[in-house]
Amino acid sequence: MSSIKIVGIILIVIGLAGFFTGGFSFNKERTAAKIGTLELTVTDKESVNIPQWLSLGAVALGAVLLVAGFRKS
Repeated sequence: MSSIKIVGIILIVIGLAGFFTGGFSFNKERTAAKIGTLELTVTDKESVNIPQWLSLGAVALGAVLLVAGFRKS
């Protein structure tokens, strides 16, 4: 399997995952206050939204690369 086909498949999978999940979230820990030896930390939940047009673009580009890989063979 050529590298173009592999990149095409990876782009399709990532694009579909981004389209169906819509984004991802993670926890970010930061120090809110520090008084002597006492330290207060706060955990914030951050979320990243993946635009649908970006996901569909990745799927389309992956499909183009996959077709180009088959035509090259």
